[in-house]
Amino acid sequence: MPQPDVTVIVLAAGAGTRMRSATPKVMHPLAGRPLVWHALAAAAGIAPTHLVAVLGHGRDQVTEFLAGADDLPAVITTVQEQQLGTGHAAACGLRALPTAPEGIVLVTYGDVPLLRTETLQLLVDGHRSSGNAVTVLTAHVTDPTGYGRIIRDADGTVTSIVEHRDADDRQREITEINSGIYVFDAAVLTEALPRVGTSNSQGEQYLTDVVSLASGDGHRVGAQLADDAVETEGVNDRTQLAALARVLNDRIVRRHQLAGVTILDPISTWIDADITIGADSVLEPGVQLKAGTSIGQDCRIGPDSTLNGCTLGDDVTITRSHCIDARIGDGADVGPFAYLRPQTVLHHGAHVGAHVEIKKSTIGPGAKVPHLTYLGDAEVGAGSNIGAGVITANYDGVHKFPTVIGEHVFVGTNSTLVAPVTLADGSYVAAGSTVTQDVAAGDLAVARGRQHDSRGWVLRRRADSRYADAARRAGAGNGAQQPAGQPDGADDKDSPA
Repeated sequence: MPQPDVTVIVLAAGAGTRMRSATPKVMHPLAGRPLVWHALAAAAGIAPTHLVAVLGHGRDQVTEFLAGADDLPAVITTVQEQQLGTGHAAACGLRALPTAPEGIVLVTYGDVPLLRTETLQLLVDGHRSSGNAVTVLTAHVTDPTGYGRIIRDADGTVTSIVEHRDADDRQREITEINSGIYVFDAAVLTEALPRVGTSNSQGEQYLTDVVSLASGDGHRVGAQLADDAVETEGVNDRTQLAALARVLNDRIVRRHQLAGVTILDPISTWIDADITIGADSVLEPGVQLKAGTSIGQDCRIGPDSTLNGCTLGDDVTITRSHCIDARIGDGADVGPFAYLRPQTVLHHGAHVGAHVEIKKSTIGPGAKVPHLTYLGDAEVGAGSNIGAGVITANYDGVHKFPTVIGEHVFVGTNSTLVAPVTLADGSYVAAGSTVTQDVAAGDLAVARGRQHDSRGWVLRRRADSRYADAARRAGAGNGAQQPAGQPDGADDKDSPA
């Protein structure tokens, strides 16, 4: 149920210059989702009445992403045209609301991706139960350099927040720091924001000044200590992005392990934020599971496999393969070294073997594509067998065409199926054939040139070679009979193609 008195404002307007990137900072991915998604998803978890994102740099990219993010609730977006500080950004967020806020306002950031819904709920609940006008989320850190320090009196009440540059030696020894994440009584925030000045080195309006104004007006200011300081860490450069990615991946891996998934090497296994994995599945070293992937029960993935946006049934095996937007049915197995491209569908019990590439094709129940094959725009029926080296020639340089292979069809090795072509149920294709016409049910297609041997060619044309020596040792040139069924050609004009 929405909490009717909670508004959340997520500040996501900063330039992120230290990322040194054309991509807006809040759009850099972490566990398969942009930083801003993590911030908004955590905030959405407390079910606020209004969820506001204040945008600035890269607003078009962020807006486009949010428009397509169907796993987030409705987000009100507004623009901070000039980045004039966190106080100014919060004021922009308040102006975007359809009505004046009531109850409480939570202000957080789009570049703090590890902040959990549980921590935000604890912050809100603590604010309510304490009777505070302002509650700041704090954390204890090993090295507080650069952070504002939380100053408390003897009974633990917060009396002020002192910035590092303004702190004396005693205050700098304090390890409890200001995260910059606050809950305000809406009336206190709206009254104080117009009074926030710009008399600081940056000439900007800061939310910390709202805290000072509220305290000066006699309002109670409190703090809620985060259980884990990493939740309050923001991303300012790519080293921090990588560090938080490691922490988040460890969290995700642990969650799946506790849900019954065996992960043999957590350090080398990377799992995006929205992945589902069934119980008793096994992930071997080097596995990467990308956004949108769903894995059933009793599957075995890896080693060294990447699944991106794939859906797997139960009892599926993937070995050293790369799969994108593929659907793989119960009991199917893939690899090693297979490449399943988008719109590939494997039905139950299908087998795709070594060095096989499949694109926009359906492999029927129990069908086999064992090795060294390319299938594109193809349909393979149940129980069919595709030999090694088979390809569907589906592209003529302008258009792509389908290949339809019926049920229980046998396609011999090194055959080329030139689309559009249909092989009806129970048909055969002889090895080495280039099939350009449909094959009827139960027929055998042979589409290759007849073999012709030129007897004695090596001794006549390569007499001084090691090949001729080997032939003589095998009896060539001494009147030995040719193997039965071989043509008796002796045309010296024959030569290798």
